[in-house]
Amino acid sequence: MPSNSRTSSTERLLAGLSERQREAVTHTGGPLLIVAGPGSGKTRVMAHRVAYLIGEKGIPPWKILAVTFTNKAARELRERCERLVGRGSDELQVRTFHGFCSRVLRSDGEHVGLKPEFTIYDDDDQARVVRRILDDLDIDPKQFPPRALLGAVSDAKNNMWSPAQFAERTETYREEVAARVYEAYEGALQRANAVDFDDLLLKTFMLLEGYPEVLEKYQQRYEHLLVDEFQDTNPLQFQIARLLALKSRNICVVGDPDQSIYSWRHADPTNLTDFQATFKGAKVVTLDQSYRSTQVILEAADSVIGNNGGRMEKELWTENSRGKRVTVAEAYNEEEEARLVLEETASLGQKEGIGRNEIAVMYRVNAQSRAFEVACNREGVPYRLVGGVKFYDRREVRDVLAFLRLVANPADDSALERIINVPTRGISARTLAELRRVATLNDVPLLDVVLDISRVQTGDEQPAAFALELATRALNSVGAFGDLVTRLIEQSMALDTTELIDLTVERSGYGAMLREDKERGEERMENLQELKASAEQFGGSEERGQLIDFLENVALVSDVDSLQGGDDVGVEDEAITLITLHQAKGLEYDAVFLVGLEEGLLPHTRSVDDPMQIEEERRLLYVGMTRARKRLYMFRAFQRRFRGQSGAQMASRFLAEIPESLVTTRDIRGHARVADRMPDPMWTRRQVAVPAPRSARRSENEFSAGDRVRHDHFGEGVVVSSTGTGGDTQVTVAFAGQGVKRLMLSFAPLEKVEADGGAGVGRPDGLADPAEAKMEILDPDQFAP
Repeated sequence: MPSNSRTSSTERLLAGLSERQREAVTHTGGPLLIVAGPGSGKTRVMAHRVAYLIGEKGIPPWKILAVTFTNKAARELRERCERLVGRGSDELQVRTFHGFCSRVLRSDGEHVGLKPEFTIYDDDDQARVVRRILDDLDIDPKQFPPRALLGAVSDAKNNMWSPAQFAERTETYREEVAARVYEAYEGALQRANAVDFDDLLLKTFMLLEGYPEVLEKYQQRYEHLLVDEFQDTNPLQFQIARLLALKSRNICVVGDPDQSIYSWRHADPTNLTDFQATFKGAKVVTLDQSYRSTQVILEAADSVIGNNGGRMEKELWTENSRGKRVTVAEAYNEEEEARLVLEETASLGQKEGIGRNEIAVMYRVNAQSRAFEVACNREGVPYRLVGGVKFYDRREVRDVLAFLRLVANPADDSALERIINVPTRGISARTLAELRRVATLNDVPLLDVVLDISRVQTGDEQPAAFALELATRALNSVGAFGDLVTRLIEQSMALDTTELIDLTVERSGYGAMLREDKERGEERMENLQELKASAEQFGGSEERGQLIDFLENVALVSDVDSLQGGDDVGVEDEAITLITLHQAKGLEYDAVFLVGLEEGLLPHTRSVDDPMQIEEERRLLYVGMTRARKRLYMFRAFQRRFRGQSGAQMASRFLAEIPESLVTTRDIRGHARVADRMPDPMWTRRQVAVPAPRSARRSENEFSAGDRVRHDHFGEGVVVSSTGTGGDTQVTVAFAGQGVKRLMLSFAPLEKVEADGGAGVGRPDGLADPAEAKMEILDPDQFAP
């Protein structure tokens, strides 16, 4: 290609990119770290970098591997590359980490004990295996919950400990039980030719680390490696990326340590600094220009995240308008909070033209959605609830997928256990336990025992291979099921996946069962039709077969990849989005309402005693704040009820980190008040903690948090906070049935109600004493992410 022509194409490719974006796109001299702030165009940079490598540097697309955190991000990056490169992008490898590792193991996993048709177990499959192990070991699942044991197993795998290595490190009885379960769990997965998500990473690392010829194969295959959302990688993912790029050093990682919010998935934000230590001389490019948010929103977010230590410093800026101040509002309780949010969303539509589909309500825990769902239904406001029952988690879909999994991998015990009596075949739990006992005793998959019974039932003269203690009726039922599975496996060889789904639904009796269900049968059958459609759209590769590829794709679908709405609302409809902060990562909206800004919710009650966890909670809030393009609202409730418990809530410490100049506050009645003209106690008290005993605080002013007071008009209430002295004293009071009021004592005198027998000794409206509020904050288990 003539040089002037190449120069022209390069200029076209780089047109519209900022100077720093161009620098990130065109660097090809070794390792590159791109620190990309929220809304800074990182996906655009990655796509243009791929196009630059292919079009300007002549790198074949199949020599480039791009790894993302979610399937949604992979699709978006692939689509952008296709628009820039055209047909040349067909052979570009864009995958999630788990997707890439799955492909590696299907090709070379026999080195680490896996057959190519292995099954990927999800959370439910894992829990089923552990419950069975606990039963076999005679361990009470109430004392040792399967999810907690699986957490210990996951920790061990992410530390790269084998069951034996984990057992050597045990110090308590609970750890000893976890070690026994880990050993049995690994044995169960091995017999089933199955892996969990941690195994996909661990076994790939073991493969690349332990077999130099396999590592060299993939190092030669991929000359350039790009990794997105590097702050969300865990140590195993870091090591896999390191091994792949160790030879060429052509690795580009993109991330933002300020957006690392998945430590509970073993994500480690220090991987970004470790990257610089591992790949000496790596170039660092910081993308700090935001194309999303207003300057006010960026400054507010920066003021919060700036309180974290050890950061890679960056200060976001934008050429967008300065924008309106962040609105902070206090409501009396969660119902009032929901009502005020809906009122404001209506106002945004009328006054600013922001439609409901550009509005999101974000919260720390799923339980907070209830008040908003109730309010939306009451007011007739359409909404989509992210994190509802996902399509592939619906019962009928999981049942049919279990049949398909068993056809693809006859050793998949978890799949067999799910559908051996679905629809009902007269196979009891006792019968299944006997099948399991014999399979374990003989170290064979469950299906081997089932098919042996089926063989004998059909008149085979060879004696039974296994001795079972089952009644004739049970043997007949098990034999009939084995015959069904045999026919499905045989016929699957000549059918594509959609045809196999049809055959499975009818031959298994599942279709007849749904047709008899007059209440929900039609809806559930429609879900199976949608499953067929997804299989038809998916296609598949010939070398492994469509069925295995399809099942792999289903297993790897991320929980943050799709919006599951309430009331069958489509994404294109005018519906408000209700979503957790974790699920909101990667999304953006014109207006964002962050609700529940209270101690115990954000920051989470499980984090308040751990400085590192407080920093992650602050990063989580930062992620939420930077989802907003134009308007940002932050709400808290004075009182909140969960699971029948009610208590006064303290304002989140993070609110005090936002400068007053960036904030407009609003009281419960909706009257705006600019912070720099009328200071709010939320900002004047610069730290949040359980108040000291009253005797230690009487010198500050006449009123203290927790005092009972009476007002001539509002009645009795409880003091939330008090600032100032003398005639300048301002007292914030929660009045029963009237909400939260801020009163200047010089204009609205209050009378203190003594607690030793005067009228109104009882708490108004059942309010808890604010001085005890932090102690009363709710059961931690209900706040699981």
